[in-house]
Amino acid sequence: MQQTERSQSESYFWPVVWAVGLHVLMFAMLFVSFAFTPELPPARPVVQATLYQLQSQSQATTQTTQKVAGEAQKTSAPQFETERLEQKKAEEQKQAQAEAQKVAAAKKAEEQKQAEEARKAEAAKKAEADKAAEQKRQADIAKKRAEEEAKKKAAEDAKKKAAEDAKKKAAEEAKKKAAAEAAKKKAAEDAKRKAEEARRKAAEDQKAAALADLLSDNVERQQTIADTHGDQVAGSYDDLIRRLVSESWSRPPSARNGMSVVVQINMLPDGTITNASVSRSSGDSAFDSSAISAVRAVGRIPEMRGIPAADFAPYRSFKMTFTPEDLSL
Repeated sequence: MQQTERSQSESYFWPVVWAVGLHVLMFAMLFVSFAFTPELPPARPVVQATLYQLQSQSQATTQTTQKVAGEAQKTSAPQFETERLEQKKAEEQKQAQAEAQKVAAAKKAEEQKQAEEARKAEAAKKAEADKAAEQKRQADIAKKRAEEEAKKKAAEDAKKKAAEDAKKKAAEEAKKKAAAEAAKKKAAEDAKRKAEEARRKAAEDQKAAALADLLSDNVERQQTIADTHGDQVAGSYDDLIRRLVSESWSRPPSARNGMSVVVQINMLPDGTITNASVSRSSGDSAFDSSAISAVRAVGRIPEMRGIPAADFAPYRSFKMTFTPEDLSL
């Protein structure tokens, strides 16, 4: 932009110099013309004589008069021509001066016009530069605002993400804690159940050992007792056991004719059934499980309490056969 302004200034320099020089030269010529103009003598009156021929005058008088008029005309003619030339020269000088003034005025008007155009061009250029500067400033402001908005949004996004991460982490921690609590509770329950089972098994083993020590009869003695008391007493207890087990037995849908499972049953003298296990499977786990559940559902037979030890001996450990049609001991 500075180089363009310098080029335009140089383009205006020489025309201005020529115009100024021309004006100086014209004024110098006018000054010289005025300085060297000769002083004119005062104007003399021009005498024009008109001769009238009088009839009464003599010829001599007439000739004398004509001679005087001719002399006067010869004397005034050069002076008049000189005055006319000087007047013409003065008019030409005035015209030249007026023309020079007119040229000077035109040059001045042209210079003023060029100066005005240059000023307008400079003002337009300055306005354009100011507009470009303003646009750049507005663009810088918009860019800075956009950067600030982007930073603000990034900070908000980071804060939101941090909150979400914290929330997610807290949820995971809570889930882990809940899982740990559940595992701990389950472990405690399993330990308690195992301890209970171990305690119950220990109690059952202790009772079984005590009963074994107390009622350690062999098979031959049981057979002797059975023979002594007869089949009548044994049959009544067998019927009672079959009836109670049959009432608590729920046959599974998989039960079919010809199936059978043998269940080993252990009982205390007070009629409590301590154990029921499969001695011979039917081949159907559901059928076997239903038989075990039926025996355990009886739980205790109060009628067995108080019977003589000899009558109870066959029922300490006996087997029961389950078939879909019937039950048998």
